[in-house]
Amino acid sequence: RSALLLVELLVRAGVPAKAVCCITGAGSKVGSRAAADPRVAAVSFTGSTRVGINLAETCAKSLRPVSLELGGNDALVIFDDCDYALALDEVINGRIGNAGQTCCASKRFIVQRGIYDRFVRDLTARLAKIKMGDPSDPSVELGPCVREDSAADVEKQIRLTIEQGGKLVCGGKRTNAFVEPTVLEVSPETDIARDMEVFGPVFPMIVFDTIQEAIDIANNSCYGLSSGVMTSDMRVAMKVANGIHAGACIINGSGNYRLAHQPFGGYKLSGVGREGAVCTLEEMTQQKMISFKGILN
Repeated sequence: RSALLLVELLVRAGVPAKAVCCITGAGSKVGSRAAADPRVAAVSFTGSTRVGINLAETCAKSLRPVSLELGGNDALVIFDDCDYALALDEVINGRIGNAGQTCCASKRFIVQRGIYDRFVRDLTARLAKIKMGDPSDPSVELGPCVREDSAADVEKQIRLTIEQGGKLVCGGKRTNAFVEPTVLEVSPETDIARDMEVFGPVFPMIVFDTIQEAIDIANNSCYGLSSGVMTSDMRVAMKVANGIHAGACIINGSGNYRLAHQPFGGYKLSGVGREGAVCTLEEMTQQKMISFKGILN
């Protein structure tokens, strides 16, 4: 609906109707056909890594540029010396918005051993008070997944994590399209701690001891969209921010932070290119150099 309204506003503002349009339909049909059409000069896509790779292969045949914003399994690293209350807020607020269905939401929580047990306990207590329901109700904090089958997929991912040795601390149940806030204690070797992206209100907790260990755990993923680090030591913060292979790192905040003008995009299988204000204009522009050679003669 927002896309349709945007097109309507553009036309009302004077953009020629033939210059901008919104085509609705299944991406597998409409999107694939549009991307394969040689009249399309460039493709920008937001969605799954699998579809992004297919689009890149299609466009590569005619060497057309592709901008891709794909999957992620973003890490939030939390050190002993952090602002504890702020860290709890950032973990919760950065994950339950849109029921966890946000590309740059923190999806792995890497917590230093000195506060790990306390943090898991306090997080569990806070999540127990979260109100679930109709998101049109202002008092509701956690709504449903986008579809019931999406919620069922999250439920399967929770079960798989438990089968791989993860400890279920709270939640784990699904009712129709609603998934309870779920806390899992996991090892760095489990799928959810590496490459399994969960689009739901699930909190995998991973303990670490040293700075380098935290960076290594964060980087042990095929994704690298966004990230965050919570600490009062700016030297540590900058070491982590520079060490994590991701398109962004938010210091003392969740990676689920995006302003219109900042460059947004990822490393590795999280995508290609950057979007956001000037970045989008650059991605959608071809440079041309015109030289007046020998003009002085």
